[in-house]
Amino acid sequence: MCVAVPAKIISIDETNAVIDSMGVIKNIDISLIPDVKIGDFVIVHAGFAIQIIDTEEAQKILELFENYAE
Repeated sequence: MCVAVPAKIISIDETNAVIDSMGVIKNIDISLIPDVKIGDFVIVHAGFAIQIIDTEEAQKILELFENYAE
């Protein structure tokens, strides 16, 4: 099973980006969604950003994960 967690883009360098995924900082490839911007939330799979998601929706999902962890 695969669970997608929203990740926030914190920096971009050509087709690579640094994301914050619930406090974990990672490097990913953004070549599949070239219109992504710093501050956008994305869904990441296998090191690739595959979809931009709405900030409000991302916050709701992150809240659910936080509540579950408690």
